[in-house]
Amino acid sequence: MTLNNLHQTYILFGIFSAILVFASTVGYILKQKAGTSSAPVIDNLNARINAWWVMLIVIGTAILLGNIAFIILFALISLFALREFISLLPTRRGDYFPLLIAFYFVIPYQYYLVYIDWYGLYSLFIPLYVFLLIPIASLKQEDTTHFLERSAKIQWGLMISVFCISHVPALLNLKLKNFDGEPIWLAIWLIMVVQASDVLQYVCGKIFGKHKIAPILSPSKTIEGLVGGIVLASALGVAMSWLTPFTYLESAFIGFIVCIFGFFGGLVMSAIKRDRGVKDWGQLIHGHGGMLDRIDSICFSAPIFFHILRYWWS
Repeated sequence: MTLNNLHQTYILFGIFSAILVFASTVGYILKQKAGTSSAPVIDNLNARINAWWVMLIVIGTAILLGNIAFIILFALISLFALREFISLLPTRRGDYFPLLIAFYFVIPYQYYLVYIDWYGLYSLFIPLYVFLLIPIASLKQEDTTHFLERSAKIQWGLMISVFCISHVPALLNLKLKNFDGEPIWLAIWLIMVVQASDVLQYVCGKIFGKHKIAPILSPSKTIEGLVGGIVLASALGVAMSWLTPFTYLESAFIGFIVCIFGFFGGLVMSAIKRDRGVKDWGQLIHGHGGMLDRIDSICFSAPIFFHILRYWWS
């Protein structure tokens, strides 16, 4: 990272910190005004702000430590995410061996492939080779009870929690035309736009929401919240377009695409939670669920964003 780019990165995180200080102050004032009977909306908002503080500190530290630390960070995120995914679904003794492979071989090897930038293999390793390996490994105990469902569960967990998430650090490997910035900025742009979309959809829904978009899957999501959140998050993407090779128009369009996929990612993960009869994936983040509750939208938007850049800007 050049001195000028490092300076701009510091400025970027300074801006984010200032925004969060303002948001924390507003949240504190609202909570004080509400008194002991604090509204659930205010508590939820403050929980989201606190989660953003944690994300800013952790991601900022990883960026300062370098690309290896950033890749290791997302490998750990995949580890926690896969653990949450698997723990919510019933397992049998016959699943022990394939789960051993998933946690101790697939996760580290996928991120090692990202580290050495072997695109031809890390783009196929889980969808092809691990897809075939998991049911083969499940044969060891000769347990045929719900064999298809058990294999599919592990395969789905690896696709969502490892393969899709690994596309965030994979952005560091892209060499784009007419882009002199740091590849890490692309990851920052994606995370900020998609996460901002989640928060803004929630806020707009609480303020303007009247028509529920998926009352069974996610009762809090509304059409007004969806439109407002995506429009505002896309506008944020335009404001942050200097982090990318995009023009203003391209930033708005790509921001819209990743926000839409992020929205559907959230709905898909909500459908799985409803199927299992739980509200959250876990309790890793105090007061605001587990790892997958925070990155469900990133899981679906990261591969789309990566391949848009790779095929149209590389």
